[in-house]
Amino acid sequence: MVASPDIYDRLTGVFHDVFDDTEIVLAPQLTADDVDGWDSLTHIRLVLSVQREFGVTFSSGEVGQLKNVGELADLIAKKLGVQAHA
Repeated sequence: MVASPDIYDRLTGVFHDVFDDTEIVLAPQLTADDVDGWDSLTHIRLVLSVQREFGVTFSSGEVGQLKNVGELADLIAKKLGVQAHA
């Protein structure tokens, strides 16, 4: 399942809030290594904020398997049952 542009728009707002940085531009391949301040504590804040924003919950296994923002967005889409937008 491919995440919709709406998911990326909402996810961008979450990232801006969590990292207090409106310059962050999300891309599917973006990882923690690409964002200043993305450490383990911020990761927890990010996951909790994403869950709150989208009204979904993730298992620790799901979170542990995520490799980049694209996988996070796709997981959100899967949880929401959102249809892919090509």
